Amino acid sequence: MKSVSFKSSAFLFIIFFWTSCLDVEALQCSPSGKIKGNKPPPGQCNTENDSDCCKQGKFYTTYKCSPPVSGNTKAYLTINSFQKGGDGGGPSECDNQYHSDDTPVVALSTGWFNNKGRCLHNITISANGRSVVAMVVDECDSTMGCDEDHDYQPPCPNNIVDASKAVWKALGVPHGQWGGLDITWSDA
Repeated sequence: MKSVSFKSSAFLFIIFFWTSCLDVEALQCSPSGKIKGNKPPPGQCNTENDSDCCKQGKFYTTYKCSPPVSGNTKAYLTINSFQKGGDGGGPSECDNQYHSDDTPVVALSTGWFNNKGRCLHNITISANGRSVVAMVVDECDSTMGCDEDHDYQPPCPNNIVDASKAVWKALGVPHGQWGGLDITWSDA
């Protein structure tokens, strides 16, 4: 009788452990699909800040989610102009306004943008031994791209904080190294 009880307990423990692992795995963000790139019409992809333009026929991964947010969420910082005529395209999603490159503002990947849930909220960005507070004003769309609405740029990866020049300056990153940087961020 004791051996049956022990075996049953061991079996239940293994089932519990296995389902717990599945729960953790379910929290990860997996790709949601792919889109096929279209070649932009002449002069229609703004390459300011070394922005990429979609390539005809290339497939780009899309995401509806981002990695879980923590007190120190790992991300990749990119540079974007939120000014009129800049590589950010149209006005910001949160307030339908353009923002000066001298103002610390950011766009977050789709999952972190959270259906405008972080609009006009501040986040703290840390890297290079420094921190800066920036306001979320836009979405870096991880679900779509390669069209006029997205300035013929590919969809954003799911871990992007797309920042104005003011953020890069505040982090003390030398101008020649602007473009991509591993960072952490948190809600301010």
